[in-house]
Amino acid sequence: MNYWLIKSEPETFSIEDLKAEPRRTTHWDGVRNYQARNFIRDEMKRGDLAFFYHSNCEQPGIVGIVKVVKEAYPDHTAFDPTDAHYDAKSDPSSPRWYMVDVKLDRILKRLIPLAELKTHADGALRDFALLRRGNRLSVMPVSEQHWRFILGIE
Repeated sequence: MNYWLIKSEPETFSIEDLKAEPRRTTHWDGVRNYQARNFIRDEMKRGDLAFFYHSNCEQPGIVGIVKVVKEAYPDHTAFDPTDAHYDAKSDPSSPRWYMVDVKLDRILKRLIPLAELKTHADGALRDFALLRRGNRLSVMPVSEQHWRFILGIE
């Protein structure tokens, strides 16, 4: 099993929005970074777990855990000119962008804020991708050691 961190702006799609979805499941669409796309397309597998992270908000942090329930398939929003994630260069016969389906596993007992995670940057969370300077990826791998440590501070 692999572990991940996926980011969403809560004003766009929050953990509560996921909780309100039928079967608490949705497709994770709109990823428009090639490295993040490669993680989705090539490495995310059914059964993998991911931290759900609220970004670009008053208090960014990890708010929940989701499970990958469907592996990568073409992101249909790239083909829809009325969608905010439309990409005129993406072609259904040779898709550029992919998505997975995720299901809410649980909301954490408390938000684990980015500021708190940063206090462990020189220790247990050394080399944690989220804490790397300039890292803006919306999908990133999490080592099993980092995963266990973060769950331990919940």
